[in-house]
Amino acid sequence: MEAIRAKVASRALATGDRLPSIRRFAVTMGVSPSTVVEAYDRLAAEGLIRARPGSGFYVASATPPLALAEIGPKLDRAVDPFWVSRQSLDAEAAVAKPGCGWLPADWLPNAAIRRGLRQLARADDTVLADYGATRGPLALRRLLARQFAGEGLETTLDQILLTSSGTQAIDLICRLLVKPGDAVMVDDPCYFNFQALLRAHQAVTIGIPYTPAGPDTERFAEVAAKHRPRLYITNSALHNPTGATLSPQVAHRLLNIAAAYDMVIVEDDIFADFEPEPSPRLAVLDGLSQVMRIGSFSKTLSASIRCGYIVARPEWIEALIDLQVATSFGGVSPVNAGLILTALSDGSYRKHLEALGRRLARARRDAAASLAQSGISPWLMPRGGFYLWCSLPDGRDAAVVARAALRENVVLAPGNVFSVSQSASSFMRFNVAQMSEPRILAVLERALAAEPPA
Repeated sequence: MEAIRAKVASRALATGDRLPSIRRFAVTMGVSPSTVVEAYDRLAAEGLIRARPGSGFYVASATPPLALAEIGPKLDRAVDPFWVSRQSLDAEAAVAKPGCGWLPADWLPNAAIRRGLRQLARADDTVLADYGATRGPLALRRLLARQFAGEGLETTLDQILLTSSGTQAIDLICRLLVKPGDAVMVDDPCYFNFQALLRAHQAVTIGIPYTPAGPDTERFAEVAAKHRPRLYITNSALHNPTGATLSPQVAHRLLNIAAAYDMVIVEDDIFADFEPEPSPRLAVLDGLSQVMRIGSFSKTLSASIRCGYIVARPEWIEALIDLQVATSFGGVSPVNAGLILTALSDGSYRKHLEALGRRLARARRDAAASLAQSGISPWLMPRGGFYLWCSLPDGRDAAVVARAALRENVVLAPGNVFSVSQSASSFMRFNVAQMSEPRILAVLERALAAEPPA
């Protein structure tokens, strides 16, 4: 019964579709025909299916809404890819969020944003009232092209598409390239919303073990040969959640494998501005042949002013423009794009990044030292950014610790939220910029004490 319900919920079976015959389904499930008969009868009594004498059983009810939490294995909510996002986004002001993925408001360049708001208040009425152009404002695309050229990525303006967010950028790429059932590779661990998006697109997500130098290239090659994945989605700079940096050797190996199997790599570069010096970039090494670069400004400027981008081949950009028009009619908000342009053009932005880098370096050291008192140790010390990927003492279960901390209004990010293989149960990601409240460490110690060693 659960197998049929799952197929209907995931739309593998739609209204009017014929169910497998009783004998065939009995063989598939490894049960007796009488068991299948009983299951079908119960489902018919519920109204989910109906019998047609002499013909078989058919899906009867309207297909229920697509419930993302029901696609794939039934996960404990504490390790579901949506869990940290929902707890963090819905948290009240009194809730501490060391598990969230953004900087505190007072760490961001709010003065520059307010200057931008004042400028926009004097802008032409069309900026405040009209839809955005399909590619996004020319001035912001020009500025981005100059920035990309500075790191060795030569682009033309027709290779840059502005989107309403970095998440929408990935969603559009998946709409373009991924069909239900397609294999897509991600790092294991990886940013949990990659998994959530792929689940929404009904892709088969395959995790590749991540090392301090990047993904395990032997495993990457094995999966590429066996499953022929359509995409590989990754962070190159300051990998989320580990903080690791891709090595030149691993980068070249990845590109060779991707070319051999006609695989597209989506490189999420959202943490680039946190690096003290640039690390290898797949898009730069590849020249945008097999690689698409995406990014946004939510980490360094504001998560409230949504604006992302895609950099790719011109023919891919053309197709993505049509998809963006179809799904959101128009591109990024002219108001948001104007604010981003003003902030990036302001001479204070580079000073903001320099000060932010120094502040985060201190916060990483302080957080690592504080966590060590509880027996929590970083997997590595990142070169930049605001994440520490840490192992808990004595193999304690991070999901249990996170649930205990949530009861005391502290949101944590347990490791299996990030792990496709669910192999990171004793790991946790900490946002060092969100750990200034003294009570966080006290709550964490109590939560650890409540969870017995493995």
